[in-house]
Amino acid sequence: MEELERVSVEEFKEMDKSPIVLVLDNVRSLNNVGSAFRTGDAFGVEKIYLCGITGTPPHRDIQKTALGATESVEWEYCLNTMLAMDKLKSEGYQICALEQVDRSVMLNEFIPEKGKKYALVFGNEVFGVEEEVLNACDAVLEIPQLGTKHSLNISVSLGIAVWDLMVKMEQF
Repeated sequence: MEELERVSVEEFKEMDKSPIVLVLDNVRSLNNVGSAFRTGDAFGVEKIYLCGITGTPPHRDIQKTALGATESVEWEYCLNTMLAMDKLKSEGYQICALEQVDRSVMLNEFIPEKGKKYALVFGNEVFGVEEEVLNACDAVLEIPQLGTKHSLNISVSLGIAVWDLMVKMEQF
């Protein structure tokens, strides 16, 4: 670990975190959940909210992609996403869903405000972010795409979005 300049789980839990939380809104793939943990660890996110039907650790399929990140990243289960949203709003988070809708702002054009905390919401692989959740968000972000599918896996979208915010918020 020292040669790779990696911190221990204990050191990770004590270190300052980036001002980002992740919210998984009824994500059905346990591999996507595990990937969210692994990305959350890589970027030092504050917490992950697992909502609705989203699976929770410990589970073999989550562990397979998380590679131990379920031990380092703080997480909380919420019966539905609106409960997490209400909590996050009361704590001062700006909530941004990643979705393709008519009011979305392209991620490359979104400028986070200095000193603000952000919650990024990622939805179900088939149905996306719930309408009620979208309506409660402060912003809806969309990743520009050029291909025929105009669809990315949640784990890919999550990595792109967190990296983009980290760079713009000068967290590196």
